[in-house]
Amino acid sequence: MKGVIIHAPRDLRIEDIAVVAPQAGQVRIRIAAGGICGSDLHYYQHGGFGTVRIKQPMALGHEIAGVIEEIGEGVSHLVPGMRVAVNPSQPCNACRYCHEGMRHECLNMQFIGSAMRFPHAQGGFRQSLTVNAYQAVPVGDDVSMGEAAMAEPFAVCLHAGKQAGSLLGKRVLVTGCGPIGALCVVVARLGGAAQIVATDVADAPLVTARALGATQAVNIAAQPEALGAYTADKGSFDVLFEASGNGRALAGALDAMRPGGVIVQVGLGGDMTLPMNLIVAKELRLHGTFRFDAEFQLAVDLMSNGLVDLKPLVSATLPFERAVEAFELAADRSRAMKVQLAF
Repeated sequence: MKGVIIHAPRDLRIEDIAVVAPQAGQVRIRIAAGGICGSDLHYYQHGGFGTVRIKQPMALGHEIAGVIEEIGEGVSHLVPGMRVAVNPSQPCNACRYCHEGMRHECLNMQFIGSAMRFPHAQGGFRQSLTVNAYQAVPVGDDVSMGEAAMAEPFAVCLHAGKQAGSLLGKRVLVTGCGPIGALCVVVARLGGAAQIVATDVADAPLVTARALGATQAVNIAAQPEALGAYTADKGSFDVLFEASGNGRALAGALDAMRPGGVIVQVGLGGDMTLPMNLIVAKELRLHGTFRFDAEFQLAVDLMSNGLVDLKPLVSATLPFERAVEAFELAADRSRAMKVQLAF
Protein backbone atom coordinates (compact mmCIF):
# COMPACT_ATOMS: atom_id res chain seq x y z
CA MET A 1 0.00 0.00 0.00
CA LYS A 2 0.96 3.67 -0.14
CA GLY A 3 1.73 6.02 2.73
CA VAL A 4 2.65 9.69 3.23
CA ILE A 5 6.19 9.60 4.64
CA ILE A 6 8.29 12.47 5.99
CA HIS A 7 12.08 12.08 5.58
CA ALA A 8 13.32 15.58 6.42
CA PRO A 9 11.99 19.16 6.36
CA ARG A 10 10.11 19.72 3.08
CA ASP A 11 10.89 16.14 2.05
CA LEU A 12 7.46 14.48 2.00
CA ARG A 13 7.07 11.40 -0.19
CA ILE A 14 4.35 8.97 -1.27
CA GLU A 15 5.94 5.57 -0.76
CA ASP A 16 5.18 1.87 -0.60
CA ILE A 17 4.76 0.49 2.93
CA ALA A 18 3.79 -2.95 4.10
CA VAL A 19 0.24 -3.96 4.96
CA VAL A 20 0.16 -5.23 8.55
CA ALA A 21 -2.17 -8.15 9.30
CA PRO A 22 -4.06 -7.77 12.59
CA GLN A 23 -2.95 -9.90 15.52
CA ALA A 24 -5.20 -11.01 18.37
CA GLY A 25 -7.13 -8.05 19.74
CA GLN A 26 -6.36 -5.87 16.72
CA VAL A 27 -8.16 -4.60 13.63
CA ARG A 28 -7.00 -3.37 10.26
CA ILE A 29 -8.72 -0.20 9.06
CA ARG A 30 -8.96 1.06 5.50
CA ILE A 31 -8.24 4.75 6.05
CA ALA A 32 -10.68 7.13 4.36
CA ALA A 33 -9.79 10.59 5.70
CA GLY A 34 -6.93 12.19 7.59
CA GLY A 35 -6.62 15.75 8.87
CA ILE A 36 -3.36 17.71 8.79
CA CYS A 37 -2.58 18.86 12.33
CA GLY A 38 -0.25 21.63 13.50
CA SER A 39 2.27 19.01 14.63
CA ASP A 40 2.21 17.43 11.15
CA LEU A 41 3.00 20.87 9.73
CA HIS A 42 5.92 21.26 12.16
CA TYR A 43 7.36 17.93 10.97
CA TYR A 44 6.90 19.02 7.36
CA GLN A 45 8.27 22.53 7.73
CA HIS A 46 10.95 22.09 10.39
CA GLY A 47 11.51 18.37 10.91
CA GLY A 48 9.94 18.51 14.35
CA PHE A 49 9.22 20.87 17.24
CA GLY A 50 11.04 21.68 20.46
CA THR A 51 13.44 18.83 21.18
CA VAL A 52 11.41 16.36 19.08
CA ARG A 53 13.07 15.67 15.74
CA ILE A 54 12.62 13.12 12.95
CA LYS A 55 15.37 10.52 13.19
CA GLN A 56 13.95 8.03 10.70
CA PRO A 57 11.33 8.13 7.90
CA MET A 58 7.89 8.33 9.49
CA ALA A 59 4.32 8.16 8.24
CA LEU A 60 2.56 11.31 9.43
CA GLY A 61 -1.02 11.72 10.63
CA HIS A 62 -3.08 11.08 13.76
CA GLU A 63 -6.47 12.66 12.90
CA ILE A 64 -7.87 9.70 10.99
CA ALA A 65 -11.02 7.72 10.27
CA GLY A 66 -11.93 4.79 8.05
CA VAL A 67 -13.69 1.46 7.65
CA ILE A 68 -12.87 -1.83 9.40
CA GLU A 69 -11.43 -4.19 6.80
CA GLU A 70 -10.08 -7.11 8.84
CA ILE A 71 -10.34 -8.23 12.47
CA GLY A 72 -7.96 -10.27 14.59
CA GLU A 73 -8.73 -13.15 16.90
CA GLY A 74 -10.85 -12.31 19.93
CA VAL A 75 -12.41 -9.13 18.52
CA SER A 76 -16.19 -9.45 18.82
CA HIS A 77 -17.55 -5.88 19.07
CA LEU A 78 -16.27 -4.78 15.67
CA VAL A 79 -16.95 -6.30 12.25
CA PRO A 80 -15.69 -5.58 8.74
CA GLY A 81 -17.56 -2.70 7.16
CA MET A 82 -17.95 -0.68 10.38
CA ARG A 83 -17.09 3.03 10.05
CA VAL A 84 -14.77 4.20 12.82
CA ALA A 85 -12.77 7.12 14.14
CA VAL A 86 -9.26 6.10 15.24
CA ASN A 87 -8.03 7.09 18.69
CA PRO A 88 -4.27 7.64 18.23
CA SER A 89 -3.46 7.15 21.93
CA GLN A 90 -1.92 3.84 23.02
CA PRO A 91 -1.27 4.10 26.78
CA CYS A 92 0.52 1.24 28.49
CA ASN A 93 -2.22 0.77 31.15
CA ALA A 94 0.53 -0.32 33.55
CA CYS A 95 2.39 2.80 34.76
CA ARG A 96 1.50 4.89 37.84
CA TYR A 97 -0.41 7.50 35.84
CA CYS A 98 -2.47 4.92 33.98
CA HIS A 99 -3.34 3.36 37.34
CA GLU A 100 -4.31 6.80 38.71
CA GLY A 101 -6.76 7.40 35.86
CA MET A 102 -4.45 9.82 34.01
CA ARG A 103 -3.81 7.68 30.94
CA HIS A 104 -3.10 10.77 28.80
CA GLU A 105 0.03 11.27 30.99
CA CYS A 106 1.19 7.66 30.47
CA LEU A 107 4.93 7.21 30.97
CA ASN A 108 5.10 4.80 28.03
CA MET A 109 2.56 6.37 25.66
CA GLN A 110 2.72 5.38 22.01
CA PHE A 111 0.92 8.10 20.06
CA ILE A 112 0.32 7.45 16.36
CA GLY A 113 2.41 9.70 14.10
CA SER A 114 4.82 10.94 16.77
CA ALA A 115 8.62 11.17 16.75
CA MET A 116 8.82 11.61 20.53
CA ARG A 117 10.13 8.05 20.88
CA PHE A 118 12.58 6.01 18.86
CA PRO A 119 11.71 3.99 16.91
CA HIS A 120 9.00 6.50 16.01
CA ALA A 121 5.31 5.65 16.30
CA GLN A 122 4.32 5.48 12.65
CA GLY A 123 1.27 7.53 11.66
CA GLY A 124 -2.04 6.96 9.97
CA PHE A 125 -1.59 8.73 6.63
CA ARG A 126 -1.64 5.43 4.75
CA GLN A 127 -4.17 3.34 2.89
CA SER A 128 -4.65 0.99 5.82
CA LEU A 129 -3.64 0.96 9.46
CA THR A 130 -3.60 -1.83 12.05
CA VAL A 131 -4.40 -0.79 15.63
CA ASN A 132 -5.68 -2.23 18.89
CA ALA A 133 -9.42 -2.85 18.66
CA TYR A 134 -10.14 -0.41 21.50
CA GLN A 135 -8.68 2.40 19.38
CA ALA A 136 -11.38 1.97 16.72
CA VAL A 137 -14.49 3.87 17.83
CA PRO A 138 -17.66 3.34 15.74
CA VAL A 139 -19.31 6.50 14.41
CA GLY A 140 -22.93 7.20 13.52
CA ASP A 141 -24.23 6.58 10.01
CA ASP A 142 -24.79 10.30 9.40
CA VAL A 143 -21.22 11.28 10.30
CA SER A 144 -18.98 11.69 7.25
CA MET A 145 -15.47 10.28 7.31
CA GLY A 146 -14.11 13.83 7.20
CA GLU A 147 -16.07 14.73 10.33
CA ALA A 148 -15.04 11.49 12.05
CA ALA A 149 -11.40 12.42 11.47
CA MET A 150 -12.08 15.58 13.53
CA ALA A 151 -12.70 13.48 16.66
CA GLU A 152 -9.08 13.77 17.82
CA PRO A 153 -8.74 17.59 17.82
CA PHE A 154 -12.29 17.89 19.18
CA ALA A 155 -11.31 15.56 22.05
CA VAL A 156 -8.30 17.80 22.79
CA CYS A 157 -10.65 20.76 23.21
CA LEU A 158 -13.20 18.83 25.25
CA HIS A 159 -10.36 17.96 27.63
CA ALA A 160 -9.41 21.65 27.73
CA GLY A 161 -13.01 22.45 28.61
CA LYS A 162 -12.78 20.02 31.51
CA GLN A 163 -9.88 22.04 32.93
CA ALA A 164 -12.02 25.19 32.84
CA GLY A 165 -14.79 23.72 34.98
CA SER A 166 -18.43 24.70 34.48
CA LEU A 167 -19.00 27.05 31.55
CA LEU A 168 -22.72 27.50 32.15
CA GLY A 169 -23.59 31.18 31.98
CA LYS A 170 -19.92 32.20 31.81
CA ARG A 171 -18.23 34.85 29.71
CA VAL A 172 -15.56 33.14 27.62
CA LEU A 173 -12.66 34.58 25.64
CA VAL A 174 -10.86 32.46 23.00
CA THR A 175 -7.56 33.84 21.68
CA GLY A 176 -6.33 32.29 18.46
CA CYS A 177 -8.90 30.79 16.09
CA GLY A 178 -7.10 28.09 14.21
CA PRO A 179 -8.77 24.67 14.30
CA ILE A 180 -8.12 24.24 18.04
CA GLY A 181 -9.36 27.70 18.97
CA ALA A 182 -12.43 27.24 16.78
CA LEU A 183 -13.16 23.93 18.50
CA CYS A 184 -12.81 25.65 21.87
CA VAL A 185 -15.62 27.93 20.68
CA VAL A 186 -17.70 24.80 20.05
CA VAL A 187 -16.90 23.50 23.54
CA ALA A 188 -17.86 26.83 25.13
CA ARG A 189 -21.16 26.83 23.26
CA LEU A 190 -21.86 23.24 24.30
CA GLY A 191 -21.06 24.17 27.90
CA GLY A 192 -23.71 26.88 27.95
CA ALA A 193 -21.48 29.97 27.88
CA ALA A 194 -23.49 33.20 27.86
CA GLN A 195 -20.90 35.06 25.79
CA ILE A 196 -18.07 33.82 23.56
CA VAL A 197 -15.60 36.37 22.20
CA ALA A 198 -13.01 35.05 19.74
CA THR A 199 -9.88 36.90 18.64
CA ASP A 200 -7.30 36.33 15.93
CA VAL A 201 -4.87 38.35 13.82
CA ALA A 202 -6.58 37.37 10.53
CA ASP A 203 -10.14 37.69 9.27
CA ALA A 204 -10.62 34.26 7.67
CA PRO A 205 -10.46 32.17 10.88
CA LEU A 206 -12.90 34.55 12.56
CA VAL A 207 -15.53 33.83 9.92
CA THR A 208 -15.38 30.16 10.92
CA ALA A 209 -15.47 31.07 14.62
CA ARG A 210 -18.72 32.97 14.06
CA ALA A 211 -20.19 30.04 12.13
CA LEU A 212 -19.38 27.74 15.06
CA GLY A 213 -21.01 29.88 17.71
CA ALA A 214 -18.84 32.88 18.69
CA THR A 215 -21.03 35.79 19.73
CA GLN A 216 -18.30 38.26 18.73
CA ALA A 217 -15.18 37.87 16.59
CA VAL A 218 -12.38 40.44 16.71
CA ASN A 219 -9.34 40.92 14.47
CA ILE A 220 -6.96 42.01 17.19
CA ALA A 221 -4.34 43.11 14.65
CA ALA A 222 -6.78 45.53 13.01
CA GLN A 223 -8.38 46.53 16.34
CA PRO A 224 -5.62 46.26 18.98
CA GLU A 225 -7.72 48.12 21.58
CA ALA A 226 -10.83 46.01 21.08
CA LEU A 227 -10.49 44.15 24.38
CA GLY A 228 -10.25 47.45 26.25
CA ALA A 229 -14.03 47.53 26.61
CA TYR A 230 -13.81 44.38 28.74
CA THR A 231 -11.24 45.68 31.23
CA ALA A 232 -13.57 47.91 33.30
CA ASP A 233 -14.05 47.00 36.96
CA LYS A 234 -11.04 44.67 36.93
CA GLY A 235 -12.23 42.69 33.91
CA SER A 236 -15.15 40.78 32.43
CA PHE A 237 -14.23 37.26 31.30
CA ASP A 238 -14.61 34.23 33.55
CA VAL A 239 -12.64 31.86 31.31
CA LEU A 240 -9.85 32.26 28.76
CA PHE A 241 -8.96 29.54 26.28
CA GLU A 242 -5.57 30.67 24.96
CA ALA A 243 -5.14 28.74 21.72
CA SER A 244 -2.55 30.78 19.83
CA GLY A 245 0.52 29.76 21.83
CA ASN A 246 1.63 33.41 21.60
CA GLY A 247 2.84 35.02 24.81
CA ARG A 248 1.62 38.45 23.75
CA ALA A 249 -1.89 37.09 23.20
CA LEU A 250 -1.93 35.66 26.71
CA ALA A 251 -0.55 38.79 28.35
CA GLY A 252 -2.89 41.01 26.35
CA ALA A 253 -5.93 39.06 27.52
CA LEU A 254 -5.22 39.17 31.25
CA ASP A 255 -6.49 42.73 31.75
CA ALA A 256 -9.87 41.57 30.45
CA MET A 257 -10.05 38.64 32.91
CA ARG A 258 -12.11 39.17 36.05
CA PRO A 259 -10.68 38.28 39.48
CA GLY A 260 -10.87 34.56 40.12
CA GLY A 261 -11.00 33.78 36.42
CA VAL A 262 -9.62 30.62 34.84
CA ILE A 263 -6.97 30.55 32.12
CA VAL A 264 -6.63 27.35 30.11
CA GLN A 265 -3.43 27.36 28.05
CA VAL A 266 -4.21 25.19 25.02
CA GLY A 267 -1.81 26.51 22.39
CA LEU A 268 1.90 25.68 22.31
CA GLY A 269 4.46 28.16 21.04
CA GLY A 270 7.44 27.94 23.36
CA ASP A 271 8.13 29.39 26.79
CA MET A 272 6.35 32.59 27.83
CA THR A 273 7.03 35.44 30.24
CA LEU A 274 3.99 36.00 32.46
CA PRO A 275 2.89 39.16 34.32
CA MET A 276 2.87 37.37 37.66
CA ASN A 277 1.88 40.45 39.69
CA LEU A 278 -1.37 40.69 37.74
CA ILE A 279 -2.04 36.96 38.04
CA VAL A 280 -1.47 37.14 41.80
CA ALA A 281 -3.52 40.32 42.34
CA LYS A 282 -6.50 38.95 40.42
CA GLU A 283 -6.14 35.45 41.88
CA LEU A 284 -6.27 34.00 38.38
CA ARG A 285 -5.98 30.24 37.97
CA LEU A 286 -3.72 28.99 35.20
CA HIS A 287 -4.31 25.46 33.87
CA GLY A 288 -2.36 23.48 31.36
CA THR A 289 -4.17 20.92 29.22
CA PHE A 290 -2.61 17.94 27.46
CA ARG A 291 -4.19 15.58 24.93
CA PHE A 292 -7.28 13.66 26.11
CA ASP A 293 -8.55 10.29 27.32
CA ALA A 294 -12.25 9.53 27.76
CA GLU A 295 -13.03 12.69 25.79
CA PHE A 296 -12.37 10.85 22.51
CA GLN A 297 -15.47 8.71 22.97
CA LEU A 298 -17.40 11.82 24.00
CA ALA A 299 -16.30 13.61 20.82
CA VAL A 300 -17.58 10.74 18.69
CA ASP A 301 -20.84 10.53 20.64
CA LEU A 302 -21.53 14.25 20.26
CA MET A 303 -21.03 14.03 16.49
CA SER A 304 -22.95 10.77 16.14
CA ASN A 305 -25.94 12.20 18.05
CA GLY A 306 -26.03 15.32 15.88
CA LEU A 307 -25.21 17.67 18.76
CA VAL A 308 -22.33 19.37 16.93
CA ASP A 309 -21.64 20.16 13.29
CA LEU A 310 -17.92 20.39 12.57
CA LYS A 311 -18.23 20.53 8.78
CA PRO A 312 -17.50 24.31 8.67
CA LEU A 313 -13.98 23.55 9.88
CA VAL A 314 -12.97 21.47 6.86
CA SER A 315 -11.68 23.89 4.23
CA ALA A 316 -10.44 21.42 1.62
CA THR A 317 -9.96 17.71 0.97
CA LEU A 318 -7.24 16.58 -1.43
CA PRO A 319 -6.22 13.10 -2.62
CA PHE A 320 -3.32 11.82 -0.51
CA GLU A 321 -1.17 11.64 -3.65
CA ARG A 322 -1.22 15.48 -3.55
CA ALA A 323 0.04 15.58 0.04
CA VAL A 324 2.70 18.24 -0.58
CA GLU A 325 0.09 20.55 -2.11
CA ALA A 326 -2.23 19.83 0.81
CA PHE A 327 0.46 20.64 3.39
CA GLU A 328 1.29 23.91 1.65
CA LEU A 329 -2.39 24.82 1.65
CA ALA A 330 -2.76 23.89 5.33
CA ALA A 331 0.08 26.26 6.18
CA ASP A 332 -1.72 29.22 4.58
CA ARG A 333 -4.16 30.55 7.20
CA SER A 334 -5.61 33.02 4.73
CA ARG A 335 -6.93 30.14 2.59
CA ALA A 336 -7.53 27.20 4.90
CA MET A 337 -8.70 26.18 8.36
CA LYS A 338 -8.49 22.36 8.32
CA VAL A 339 -7.14 20.53 5.28
CA GLN A 340 -7.72 16.80 5.01
CA LEU A 341 -6.34 14.02 2.84
CA ALA A 342 -8.61 11.50 1.14
CA PHE A 343 -7.32 7.94 0.88
